[in-house]
Amino acid sequence: MTDHDASALPDLTDRTIVITGASSGIGRATAAAFARAGAHVVLAVRDTTKGRAVASTLPGSVEVRALDLADLGSVRSFAEQWTGPIDVLVANAGVSARSLTRTADGFELDFGTNHLGHFALTTLLLPQVRDRVVVVASQAERAARLDLDDPNWERRPYRSSRAYNDSKLANLLFVAELQRRLSTAGSTVRVIAAHPGLVTTSIYDLPDGARRGIWDHLLPRLGQDADQGALPTLYAATEDLPGDTFVGPQHLMHMRGGAQVIGRSRRAGDRELAARLWDVSERLTGITAPVA
Repeated sequence: MTDHDASALPDLTDRTIVITGASSGIGRATAAAFARAGAHVVLAVRDTTKGRAVASTLPGSVEVRALDLADLGSVRSFAEQWTGPIDVLVANAGVSARSLTRTADGFELDFGTNHLGHFALTTLLLPQVRDRVVVVASQAERAARLDLDDPNWERRPYRSSRAYNDSKLANLLFVAELQRRLSTAGSTVRVIAAHPGLVTTSIYDLPDGARRGIWDHLLPRLGQDADQGALPTLYAATEDLPGDTFVGPQHLMHMRGGAQVIGRSRRAGDRELAARLWDVSERLTGITAPVA
């Protein structure tokens, strides 16, 4: 497969694409590419002022809607106010907390935002989705040890890197279980995961006064920009791929450049763990999915 780039996108006229976290980084780059291809792009963002500033720089049909994935009330409000079909829902937004932080509903921030917020949004909007859901995950899932007996770090000593990795494993397990349920129900909607690679976005920004380590010096040299990091998402959203596919970069151990189908850890393919995560997610969010 040759290196995929944004110029390879098909004409997306008359297609509606909703992107979470689209006011910066990979989400903004993804939105720009879709807008250039003619799609009606909806920026689902926490900061609507920042979202409108981004929208003003994009071509074509773009709108901004408020969505805070760390607040289930905001997620429900977004879904309740939505009317009409969605061709592609891109669950892109992500956080990486440096210390134990909780969402408005008391969930650990990474798990609550990266997984539970998107679980709630996707299941609430699923009746409107016509083509596919793309969930931005990460190869960081390979270092995860997801503890569903304590997903919100209420009993364990908090480890920030572990919490982020666990949330990314949850993303892949969610993709697998949602696709299984959709296929069982006879739905043609596909759910696909995308790994952006190593991208120099604000998720790696250090807090004020923090000391820079070796990783902080290497990242600008090894990382790619947001436009390159968006390529796996664009590929996952537009190519004819089977459901529960995982797409990532082509080079440097799937960390840089282009887009292609990649593998995942054995744990990410654990059907029992995926089913259990689904049950835990429904219990925590209070939202029952429309596919059983």
